[in-house]
Amino acid sequence: MNLSKTWLGDFINLLYPETCAACSRSLQSHEEVICLHCRHDLPQTNFHHEPDNHVAKHFWGKLPIQNAAAFYYFSKGSRVQQLIHHLKYHGQQEIGVKIGKMYGKKLLEAVAFQDIDLILPIPLHPKKQKRRGYNQSDVFAEGLSESMNVPWSSTVLKRVVFSNTQTRKDHLERWENVESIFEVAEPEGLQNKHILLVDDVVTTGSTLEACARLILEVENTRLSIVTLACASHL
Repeated sequence: MNLSKTWLGDFINLLYPETCAACSRSLQSHEEVICLHCRHDLPQTNFHHEPDNHVAKHFWGKLPIQNAAAFYYFSKGSRVQQLIHHLKYHGQQEIGVKIGKMYGKKLLEAVAFQDIDLILPIPLHPKKQKRRGYNQSDVFAEGLSESMNVPWSSTVLKRVVFSNTQTRKDHLERWENVESIFEVAEPEGLQNKHILLVDDVVTTGSTLEACARLILEVENTRLSIVTLACASHL
């Protein structure tokens, strides 16, 4: 029976080969979601080993965060953009989970990320999530949670006001677009915890900043931020 399943799987893969979410090459039998070439070659930042990296510096003077990092550099037309596009718009949730697992293992190499108590993804408004079918930050958080052995929650942070897309807005417009549209449900559950706030991409950081401010209003919380990618011009 197992041999039959293997044969059937190989036959289906021959007709409809799975491809790498980053470069679109056919995946080999030992590869999953992202080919080994891309796993090695995609532009990793290694910011988790650099406390004064430029993602962290972006929030200096704005938020009293503990640490901040991003897994990949994002640039227009890159394979990282391809990954994120497939994750957000083509229903490929497995991309977020896979990258979360990969990055979680790397984060645990840094002492700064070894005492995280809870992972919180940036929420989508229920209307947008219903339309898309899922929240890309949720699946990234799920992967991080699995490899870091830290719980995550998609219900603690809520987006209570529907806002227009952030695309093509400058920093001030983005901040005005997200200010006061989030809330923290059951804030007592965050007390005395080190929270890891996660999103897919940090560009201006206005959405992360808005959520972070709410979390830091809770008594004795500490906050770190990680994203799947960051703009190279941040």
